Amino acid sequence: MRQPLVAGNWKMNGSSDSIRELVDGILSGLETKAEVLVFPPSVYVQQVRDLLSGSSVKFGVQNVSDQLSGAYTGEISPLMAKDLGCEYVLIGHSERRSLFGETDADVAAKFCALVDQGLVPVLCVGETLSERESGDTMKIVAHQINTVLRTAGPERLANFVIAYEPVWAIGTGLTATPEQAQEVHADIRALLAENDPSMADRTRVLYGGSMKADNAAELMSQPDVDGGLIGGASLIAADFKVICHAAG
Repeated sequence: MRQPLVAGNWKMNGSSDSIRELVDGILSGLETKAEVLVFPPSVYVQQVRDLLSGSSVKFGVQNVSDQLSGAYTGEISPLMAKDLGCEYVLIGHSERRSLFGETDADVAAKFCALVDQGLVPVLCVGETLSERESGDTMKIVAHQINTVLRTAGPERLANFVIAYEPVWAIGTGLTATPEQAQEVHADIRALLAENDPSMADRTRVLYGGSMKADNAAELMSQPDVDGGLIGGASLIAADFKVICHAAG
C-alpha cells in the first residue's frame, strides 16, 4: 500500500517572516496519514528545518546540480542538500525545463547524483498544451521517464517519486479532470511495470497541475493518484492543510 504524499513547492516566494508564519500555520492542527513535504527556496531551508524540528513534516530543495562540488557558481550540490538534512529533492520541474533549458538528459544526470547520495528524487514530467492537443502526451512523458530509467539503471530505481504536471494546467487556471489525471497516471504506472512490476507498485505518482483545496479530494480519489505536488495553494496554510487532509 503506497502512502499518500503531499508536497508543497513554494517556488521563489517567501521571506523569513512569511515563512515562519506559513510553517506555524501548517503545523497547527495538521492531522493526516499522508506524508507531508515542503520545498522552500534554498536560502530558507535551514530556517524551515529548524521550524519543522520535532514534527513529521519533511523538507527538501527545489533543484540541485548533478555535480557534487566545484566551480559552479550559484548551484547547489546533492551533498549540500544532504548536509542540511533534506530527504527529497525536486528535479525536472517544467519551469526548470522551459525557463532554464534543462533537457531530459540533464534531469537524468541529477536523478543519478541524488540517488547516489541517498536522496529521493521527485521527478517532474508533463506535456504542453500543444503536445496534448496533438495526442502526444504519453510520447512526451514516456521519453522523459525512459531517459531517467535508462540512465539510472535498475540499481538506482529503488526509491523515487514521479510528479505528473501537465504544463498547460500550471498557473493557467486550467486543471486536468480527475479522469484525465487518472488516465496519464495509469499509463505512467504501466510504463514502470514494463520495466519492473514491483517498481510500478511501490512508486508514488503525484498530480501536479493546479491541485487546490476544492479539487484535491476528487483528484486524489483516483486509484493511481498517490498525492499532489502543490504550487500556489501550498503558500496558504489553510488550503494546504485541506489538501493534506484530503490525501488521508
